[in-house]
Amino acid sequence: MAFSMQPRAPCSRAARPAARACPAPALSTRAPQPASGRRPAHCVAAAAPVPSAAAPAAPRAAAPRRAPPTRRAARAAAAAAPGAAAAAAAPAPGLADGSVSVVLLAGGVGKRMGAPIPKQYLELAGQPIATYALDTFAAMREVGEIVIVCDPSWRYIFEARFPGLPKRVAIKWAAPGAERQDSVANGLAGVREGAAIVAVHDSARPLVAPADAARCMRDGAAVGAAVLGVPVKPTIKEVDSNMNVVKTLVRAALWEVQTPQCIRPDLLRRGFELVRAQGLEVTDDVSIIEAMGLPVKITPGAYTNIKVTTPDDMSVAVGFLEELMEQRRAAAAAEKAAAGAAAAAATAA
Repeated sequence: MAFSMQPRAPCSRAARPAARACPAPALSTRAPQPASGRRPAHCVAAAAPVPSAAAPAAPRAAAPRRAPPTRRAARAAAAAAPGAAAAAAAPAPGLADGSVSVVLLAGGVGKRMGAPIPKQYLELAGQPIATYALDTFAAMREVGEIVIVCDPSWRYIFEARFPGLPKRVAIKWAAPGAERQDSVANGLAGVREGAAIVAVHDSARPLVAPADAARCMRDGAAVGAAVLGVPVKPTIKEVDSNMNVVKTLVRAALWEVQTPQCIRPDLLRRGFELVRAQGLEVTDDVSIIEAMGLPVKITPGAYTNIKVTTPDDMSVAVGFLEELMEQRRAAAAAEKAAAGAAAAAATAA
């Protein structure tokens, strides 16, 4: 994915057209029904939103179709992610328990999916897409809080998962902004003082591996900013305004970036001050750090960490889901064993 920075035009989510419903494999457009009762005790107040201008947003270009992989290819891609479950069970080196704040972005409309509800709330294998990342990050011992950026009318989808989350993880809310960077700024406003790293993640990426996320957090703590990425596979050509090829880019130097994007909170806050002062529009979080002239590290990730934006992506995600579930079960078992060993040691002492 390519990124750009340019002066912003006023924009808003306000008058976006409704999505058109269309069928897709393993896709349910039934939104989960709200559960009755009070919000769980480990939720805290919403973060204050960052003001944004109001005007129609420009439509986004359609994404290229992605062919579903074979089951063997899915297993091979998942195996390429080093570390797997063990890294999720213990904090990444250099990061204390609970020192990471996750900003989970779930405020998008998702028009390319062609569904009547936002794509991140569609069901993948019986579970809303956005809640897979919630479960993954909540199970990581590095994570102490998760700030969910979503419209209040969709909070109930996340709240349905709260009873199964570790009580040590605080849940906060923030309102979505007119653009992605506004939503990130709103989430950042809710991050607690003293967090070592802010990990910004798109909720439409349900299959991020805990081991990859932990390594990205560690790299962010060491360098100041890091982002998961994978080498670009296709040949990429630069074209002019008449669609004539200008040149073929050197593929070995090109990486497709993903999320989470893990940044020190102080750097990200300074970056947003720069963005606001210069009226810049950035399409990902580490671009803010690049604009400051500071280094950003690419943490090698996995091709399984796809962003679900089209019905074809849903088919791909189904093929990768089994591998993620195996990693998550192994991580949970390792954390339970570690907790049992700690309790036994405390009793013996």
